[in-house]
Amino acid sequence: MTIRNVRDHGQRFRPRMACLKKVESVMLEMQDPKTGVKSQPQRLVITTIPHAITGEDIVAWLTNRYSIEAEEAWALGTMLVAFGYIYPLQDHKRLVIKPDASLYRFQTPYFWPAQQWPVEDTDYAIYLAKRNIRKKGILALYEQVQYNSLHKWMNHKWDFIVMQAKEQYRAGKERKKPDRVVFDCQERAYWVVHRPPPGTVSAMDYGLERMVDPNTEELKSYTITIIILHSLQHSSCFLCLFSLFSSLVKYSVTYNKHDPFLAPCLPSNPWVTDDVTYWFLNMANVGIPTKMRVERWTFSFGELLSDPRGRDDFRLFLKKEFSGENLAFWEACEDLKWGTAATMNDKAQQVYKTFLTRGAPRWINIDGKTMEVTVKGLKHPHRYVLDAAQTHIFMLMKKVRFFFGRYLKSPVFKDTQKMAICPDQHMFSVPQLEANARKRRPSISPIIVRQLEQEERARMATSGPVDITQVMSKLSNKGKEVPPSKK
Repeated sequence: MTIRNVRDHGQRFRPRMACLKKVESVMLEMQDPKTGVKSQPQRLVITTIPHAITGEDIVAWLTNRYSIEAEEAWALGTMLVAFGYIYPLQDHKRLVIKPDASLYRFQTPYFWPAQQWPVEDTDYAIYLAKRNIRKKGILALYEQVQYNSLHKWMNHKWDFIVMQAKEQYRAGKERKKPDRVVFDCQERAYWVVHRPPPGTVSAMDYGLERMVDPNTEELKSYTITIIILHSLQHSSCFLCLFSLFSSLVKYSVTYNKHDPFLAPCLPSNPWVTDDVTYWFLNMANVGIPTKMRVERWTFSFGELLSDPRGRDDFRLFLKKEFSGENLAFWEACEDLKWGTAATMNDKAQQVYKTFLTRGAPRWINIDGKTMEVTVKGLKHPHRYVLDAAQTHIFMLMKKVRFFFGRYLKSPVFKDTQKMAICPDQHMFSVPQLEANARKRRPSISPIIVRQLEQEERARMATSGPVDITQVMSKLSNKGKEVPPSKK
């Protein structure tokens, strides 16, 4: 039976070597005897610590060496402490640089992160056992929790750990007091970096789910790089992610000005100012639309059909193209889909007689397979029985070489675009806002709005559909008439 003694703390992989090499070059300059940070013996309580440096000297050296601001130098010094290249001699729990007379020392290169020494639980258990002996059982709360956890985890060799801790404690007592204080601070700072207290951010922690070692040396070859990029470009996952990201960026850029959270409502937000001008300018069947509203029609064919005013404009274009039956069929399918269940059978039969049957007054052109599926489904009609035919007509109108692309270039759309208005922003003062609030009235009931829409549909239905076959026969008869000169 194999006993696993190393647990994954999320710190098995160190930060990238490129970053650490740059940090180490800075540390070598800082420790230069001539141009580096000046170190000298400093008194810590009653003990004189050799080769100590102050936080203000570190910040001043970084500021002068790299010609940066004091705040940036303080952030750089804090990063050096967080990585464990400089350790404090006083406040061990906070791995930051204090720009005052606080004392620090340079960490021994043996303990630099670039050495990639494994941070094992056995060494940490020996360190905690040694502190437990020195403090006579009085440890910090998180250290006591870690001590109990390691005791339970490595119970099979805990006697060996305690023996090692006692030997190290006995050897430490034989050192001089300054060396003993320095070694204790050095060891404590090392473990605060690699086993930080709960709630603190560790520069070494990359998460428990990290499965790739960033320190593995990759082959720096142009050919290898090209092969990797080529395989990524042909990877389905890469293509899917790239397509999704591109679509998201394109959608965000397109709808940026039309998002009420990102752009203001013109002329004003009625929910804030109690001014109903915005509602009147954006009514369903308003005569003159706004420029923002017309601009949305160009985004997609779905945006055009979802707007009642845009659908009316598109209907006018289709009438001039003698193709109004396509939009009428699409609207009839929507009415069947969202109408009441009681009238569903009658509406389905009416749609079939008006648009699909042979010799229908507003016959639409769909392929035979779609017609077969639709006619078969009409024997037992339901809400979505016309979905196949509706999708076919929708795609027919959407294609650029058909109606939607020609509509955007037609005089109908250009006239609507020229006629569209761009309302100026209303700037209300506090008294005007209070006056608007006093004039607030309840909005129109949705039932009344629904009744008005039904009356409008009934009025348009009584006007009678255009029989395209009769129109074409009249045009052909006019072409066959004999000229007066030949009579």
